Amino acid sequence: MKLRVSAVQYHLHSIRSFQEFADQCEHYIRNAQEYDAEFVLFPEFFTTQLLSIGDADGKALTIEALPGFTDQYLELFKRLAAQYNMHIIGGTHVIEREGRLYNVAFLFFPDGTVEEQAKLHITPFEIEGWNMAAGEDLKVFDTEKGRIAILTCYDIEFPEIVRMVKAAGADVIFCPSCTDDRHGFHRVRYTSHARAIENQIYVVLTGTVGSLPTVDLMRANFGQAAIITPNDIPFPPKGLAAEGELNNDMLVTADLDLSLLYEVREKGSVTTWRDRRTDLYTDWGTNALRGAGRDVPQ
Repeated sequence: MKLRVSAVQYHLHSIRSFQEFADQCEHYIRNAQEYDAEFVLFPEFFTTQLLSIGDADGKALTIEALPGFTDQYLELFKRLAAQYNMHIIGGTHVIEREGRLYNVAFLFFPDGTVEEQAKLHITPFEIEGWNMAAGEDLKVFDTEKGRIAILTCYDIEFPEIVRMVKAAGADVIFCPSCTDDRHGFHRVRYTSHARAIENQIYVVLTGTVGSLPTVDLMRANFGQAAIITPNDIPFPPKGLAAEGELNNDMLVTADLDLSLLYEVREKGSVTTWRDRRTDLYTDWGTNALRGAGRDVPQ
C-alpha cells in the first residue's frame, strides 16, 4: 500500500477577509492536486491568520474571537476535501467548549466525514498567553489508505503517546506544528525523527512561516516541512523522504510505502518495535490506551 502526501509550509501574512484565507488554502490544495496527493497537511495555528482581519476599528482580533470562525472553517475544508477528493488535515483551529479554548486538529475525509484530535500537551506559552486547555482523548483514524494518527507539535515530544497510537495500528503520524524560533523548531523536528526510529513509522511534519505583525504571539514563525521515515536501508539514509526550504512559502510531496514499514519491522537492520523490553517497562499498547478510556477503532 502506498499513499502520496503533501505538507504545506503555510505563509502567514495579514489579510482583510475570510475569502482571502479561503483562496490561499485552496491554492495549496490545487497545487497538491497537481502532484496527485491523497493527503494534505496544514500547520498548527494557521487559522490565527484570520485574526489579522481585525475589527471595525481595524485593530487585530484576539484569540477569543477565533472560535467565531469555526463554522466557516469547517464548511471550507469539507468542501475542499470533497471537491478535490483528498484527505485534508486542516492544521489546527482554536475552538471553544464550555467556556474553555482548545487547540484542535481536524481531519476532513472526501466523503464529508470530519474527525478531530485535540492537542493533548499544552506548552507554557499556550497556557500563559492564550489560556489554552488540554484535550483528553487520544484517537487513531481509519482511512482507505491505512490507519493514521494526528499529534500536534508539543505532543510529538512525548514518546508514550506515540507508542500508544502505534500499538493501535497507526503507520503514519501527521504532526502540524507552529514554532517561533530555532529552538522550538528543532525540538519538534528531532523528536519526530526519534519517534519514527523508535516505532518504525512515518511522520509527516509541517509548520508555519511568515509573520502576522498585528497578531499577538504570532509575530515570529520558524518552520519547515519534512516527510520523515525510519532510518534503515529501504529508506533514505537521513530518514527524509522530502523536506522544504526553511521559512519559504511552499509545498513538499512524497510517497509513503507502507509495505516497507512492515518489512523493516520484521527483518530490518534493527527491529526497534519488536525488540522493546516489555518485561522491563510498560508496554504502552492498545490495552493501555483502552484502559484510559481512549477511542481506538477496531
